[in-house]
Amino acid sequence: MITGVPKEIKKEEYRVAITPAGVEELKRDGHKTLIENGAGEGSGFSDNEYIKAGADIVQRDILFKESDLIVKVKEPLPSEYDLLRVGQGIFTFLHLAPNLGLTELLINKKITALGYETLEKDGKFPLLSPMSEIAGRMAPIIGSYYLQKINGGDGVLPTGASGVKPGKALILGAGVVGTNAAHICAGIGIDTTVMNKGIERLQKIDEVFMGKVKTLSLTVLNIREEIKDADIVIGAILVPGGRTPILITRDMLRTMKRGAVIVDVSIDQGGCVETARPTTHDNPIYEVEGVIHYTVANMPGAYPRTSTLALTNATLPYLKAIASKGLEKAITEDPAIRSALNTYKGEVVHKALADSMGIAHKSINELLRL
Repeated sequence: MITGVPKEIKKEEYRVAITPAGVEELKRDGHKTLIENGAGEGSGFSDNEYIKAGADIVQRDILFKESDLIVKVKEPLPSEYDLLRVGQGIFTFLHLAPNLGLTELLINKKITALGYETLEKDGKFPLLSPMSEIAGRMAPIIGSYYLQKINGGDGVLPTGASGVKPGKALILGAGVVGTNAAHICAGIGIDTTVMNKGIERLQKIDEVFMGKVKTLSLTVLNIREEIKDADIVIGAILVPGGRTPILITRDMLRTMKRGAVIVDVSIDQGGCVETARPTTHDNPIYEVEGVIHYTVANMPGAYPRTSTLALTNATLPYLKAIASKGLEKAITEDPAIRSALNTYKGEVVHKALADSMGIAHKSINELLRL
């Protein structure tokens, strides 16, 4: 198989979808890897390192034209739409629920689109988890930074000081993002509350943090009450493949402290805040009702070296399996790879995605006659 790894063109996105070590692994298995010139520079990998590992450095148009499988970090942007070939495969973070234009393109071009964020194995999401871990650990740090008065915040030091209470953090969701956010919050002494719908994850929070982190059921009433005193609110809700539900309304914002900060980590799936819209690292925040919104859709891209290594450690085994078996056989034989499918031969095959968009869903098992 010929795998193509283009340079990411999303604003301030410095991650790359494969490392030189990954290229070497694919070459050892007998596969060819095309790397766009400069693709790894943002993560500290030079073209020469890729060449030594066995990759061919090529221009963007050649890469898309000759590759059987395009491997990226972030979803294709409009300027890349024409480069994608009919029937081609793509393996990347897709986050299609809020992106009708890209979904329609993948359908029309009959592209086999596998999303990192929907690949599921043993009830977990092994390709999403590394980035969720990083984003979760980043969120309290970012929130603390924007609480500074010079950055428009309310001037509360989240850790507090001798004789002064710490700030308050409210985390919505107790998955990988929420748990890691709680880890950082508790570690630096923030008064932290985690909300979640399922009791099991809240019990896990209690066990892990031994009561240092408060837990509450995720209800409208509880959000409405807790948000009033929060200095940092972290949106950590996940609906795999689907649109994130709105949990924080504009009316709720009006009850919050002026200068409080919302970090909506779930923005790449639409966000859990009514007033949230995607931003970029070069212009990450805006203010609504006196509340600072940080809604960067590729948060881990701020730390590309760590993020690239964490991501590719997780994706490489699946990439090797796809390359060795071919797309069709890999999808047919491996339930985890099959679960990553969002679109296939002109059909939306991920039910949560189809439901969120009101698009007809086609069972992949029916299409493959499994």
